[in-house]
Amino acid sequence: MIGPRRLLPSMPALLALEAVDRLGTASAAAAELSLTQGAISRALQGLEGQLGVVLFIRERQRLRLTPAATEYVRQVRVHLMALSQASLRLRVNPGGGGLSLAILPAFGVQWLAPRLPGFATAHPGVTVNLSTRLRPFDFATEGFDAAIHFGRADWPGAEHLLLMEEVVLPVCAPALLPNSLSEAQELLSLPLLQLEGRPGAWGRYLAQQGVPGQRPVGMLFDQFATMTQAAIHGLGVALLPVFLIAQALRDNILIPAWPVQGHGLGSYYLVWPRDVPSRAPLIAFRDWIVTQVA
Repeated sequence: MIGPRRLLPSMPALLALEAVDRLGTASAAAAELSLTQGAISRALQGLEGQLGVVLFIRERQRLRLTPAATEYVRQVRVHLMALSQASLRLRVNPGGGGLSLAILPAFGVQWLAPRLPGFATAHPGVTVNLSTRLRPFDFATEGFDAAIHFGRADWPGAEHLLLMEEVVLPVCAPALLPNSLSEAQELLSLPLLQLEGRPGAWGRYLAQQGVPGQRPVGMLFDQFATMTQAAIHGLGVALLPVFLIAQALRDNILIPAWPVQGHGLGSYYLVWPRDVPSRAPLIAFRDWIVTQVA
């Protein structure tokens, strides 16, 4: 139930409050909102009168929020963002069948995207919107229904559905390794490509192969995609998730430098906000993705 209308400020007043907090002056807020400075001032004065609370401390040419108003505007910003996202979803999907999903680049391109046509066929009324996010975020402020998460089941305030544990394999171009290695330790004689975000990956893999205590160095990459291309072009051996290189292995573009798979640094999860009731498109997607990883 919505509270008393006398406590519900107008949208122009809330937009003015948010803009002044973010930009620091009424003139900057007026320019952004295409209003006069006087209109901004009147909106803020009206908001203070309606709430019966002083919101700003006026310091020369700048406006600074009181501590209580700082918390208030933080919540206002969250709800303005939610309203904006809801309106966007409605415009894009008038039938209410939109699903906004945050993905990891490699997983989204190599594993999820090739399977999405099957979901579209099974659920033609649901439009899946994909955006890249590399780190956990606050669902309340970002407007996503769900996200793909790598690591542990530790996303704050979220439910977790385990999709798969990461399995890795060291691979290289055939020309880099004309003869098979006789033992895992011989990997150390080859150039080993490194992922910036996983500095201990090689040491962990080698320890699993009975070669502990190693921290090899090598070329650094910030994405699996660029490291994969470097391996394909003969720059070294890359330790990659098997799902990323399945086709390259079938096509013999890449070969195993050592044939034993290892356990990666985490697992892949579908996560969604715990305290928000799941809409029908998310429930359908959740049920579908379970069948893809079964």
